[in-house]
Amino acid sequence: MGQVVVISTGGTIASRWQGSGFAADARGGDVLATAAVPEGVTVRVVDLMSVNSARLTTADQLALLRTVHEVLADPAVDGIVVTHGTDTLEESAFLLDLHHDDPRPVVFTGAQLPLEAVDGDGPRNLHDALLAASSAGLRGHGVLVAFDGRIHAARGTIKVQTLAADAFADPSGHPVADVKDGRVLVHGRPERPAPLPLPAGGETLPRVDMVMHHCDADPLLFDAAVQAGAQGIVLVATGAGNATPEVVAAVEAAVARGVLVALTTRVPSGPVAEIYTQGGAVDLAAAGAVLTGTLRAGQSRIAVLSAALASPAADVRTRVLRQLVATPGAEPTEPGAEPASAPASAPASASA
Repeated sequence: MGQVVVISTGGTIASRWQGSGFAADARGGDVLATAAVPEGVTVRVVDLMSVNSARLTTADQLALLRTVHEVLADPAVDGIVVTHGTDTLEESAFLLDLHHDDPRPVVFTGAQLPLEAVDGDGPRNLHDALLAASSAGLRGHGVLVAFDGRIHAARGTIKVQTLAADAFADPSGHPVADVKDGRVLVHGRPERPAPLPLPAGGETLPRVDMVMHHCDADPLLFDAAVQAGAQGIVLVATGAGNATPEVVAAVEAAVARGVLVALTTRVPSGPVAEIYTQGGAVDLAAAGAVLTGTLRAGQSRIAVLSAALASPAADVRTRVLRQLVATPGAEPTEPGAEPASAPASAPASASA
């Protein structure tokens, strides 16, 4: 137990009624006052912003990333909790995880019910996040998500319920810990790629778009993203990563122009894999698209964004993207190679 810094960014956990709907307007201290603070934990609050997370920009997320690094420059801090809206929590958490090079936990949490709701879920989630951030058993686990009594690794964890309390899960994996009876029960350590350095500041932020494939889809929207200046595009394909020959041609042309193209799927769980041709993942990979494993659209976009921020050179960006989406600990999959197997879970550790 020790000092935890709560960085408040808004979201439902900080939302009050505005006359026609809810919006984030509460400060971090007001949010903290709703929760029981675990025994032995001292808390300091940083009010970074107060917005509904659907309004977040890349600039906002990079401000959060840099604030976390500034807070961790203090050796007296044992961990960080980020209170965040649930709409884009999975994206911000994954961005921070890709750049997190510190054993101390950074734990995201939020709520499905607003600040003043009777029997709201925010107070419990915040208590559990404070407990996780101060837990020695979660050191070295990277960035985490605490929600509804479970602790998830940032990588792979997405919002799976629009309204229910158990809002977050990794459809292709399992929680790394649970919170029961005031204790954090650790099940395993998530596999993570080597962290990236902080992005350089002061430069124009890259545009990264997402385009979904569907019946009757043509390359129109994909090409429009390229024409709009996208430096990266996430193709949300069908099945294990399939589209059409026309989309393959558009991907190949975009890659030739230096555009990063990542391939994911609209299917909730399972990896993208090179199985089908005639516009399938076999052809898309050969055209230069990078398969994103079990990462879904929002987190695939964050991987592309981080790769684009890493270097102005297209070949370096592609190499970085392959490293970020590959099975941690394995060599990145090149076009035409056998798909990587799912990452194995680390052995369970003792409870903390």
